Amino acid sequence: MTARQSKARASTSVSIPSHDAIHDPSNGHFRALTLFAESMGTVRAAREMVRSCLQDWGLGYIADDARLVVSELVGNVVHHAVPDNCLTQPGGARRIDVLVKTWPHWLFIGVADEDSTPPDLPVGEFVSPELAGDYAEALLPDQGRGLLIVQRLADAAWWSPGEQGGKTVWCRFDLDGET
Repeated sequence: MTARQSKARASTSVSIPSHDAIHDPSNGHFRALTLFAESMGTVRAAREMVRSCLQDWGLGYIADDARLVVSELVGNVVHHAVPDNCLTQPGGARRIDVLVKTWPHWLFIGVADEDSTPPDLPVGEFVSPELAGDYAEALLPDQGRGLLIVQRLADAAWWSPGEQGGKTVWCRFDLDGET
C-alpha cells in the first residue's frame, strides 16, 4: 500500500453507532454470567447482575421483580440441583449460568444448571380460603414455593432440557414500555 492510499483510507469517515443506538431496546440485549453453586454470594451476584443490566437498559421499573425471580431460580440450583453423570466430577463445583435477554417487548431470564431433572411445581392440598380462615399459609405447599413466586411475578415460566444434559428454567416478563 502506498503512502497516498494509506492517507486516503485514514481520511475516510467511519460510522460508529452512537451510545443511544447501541442501547436501543428494539435491538435487544443479552448478558450472561457463570457462577458456581458452592461459591459464597452466588445468589447475590446473580441478583446484582440482573439489577445492573436492567438499570443499564432503562428497565429499572421491573428490577425488583426480576431480582426476586433470579434469587429463587438460582437458590433452587444451589439447594436442589444434582448434576447428571459426567457433567461435574464428584467434589467439583456445580455450574450455574444466568441469562438475561430483552427482545423488543419482553425480558427473558434463564437459569441453567447441570441437573436434567425437570423442575417440580408441587401442588399443595386444596383448601378453600374460607376454611383456612386466618391460616392462609395452610394453602401453601411445604416445598416449591419459590417456583410459585416465579409464576406469580413473571408473565410466563417454563423449562427446556440442555443439549448435553442439564436444563434451563426460563421466565418471561412482558415489557409495557414504562421507564
